[in-house]
Amino acid sequence: MSLFRVLLAIIFPPLSVIDYGCGSILIVFLLTLCGWVPGIIAALVILNKN
Repeated sequence: MSLFRVLLAIIFPPLSVIDYGCGSILIVFLLTLCGWVPGIIAALVILNKN
């Protein structure tokens, strides 16, 4: 998890998980629509997963 990805997850969460597949993007996008903080948390969890 690079610093650039973390900053991108804070600014625009769906863009930070773009290379993890369509499902991840959709989940993070829906959570971001529900609230900014849930989207950030989901993006950071996905980025932290190996």
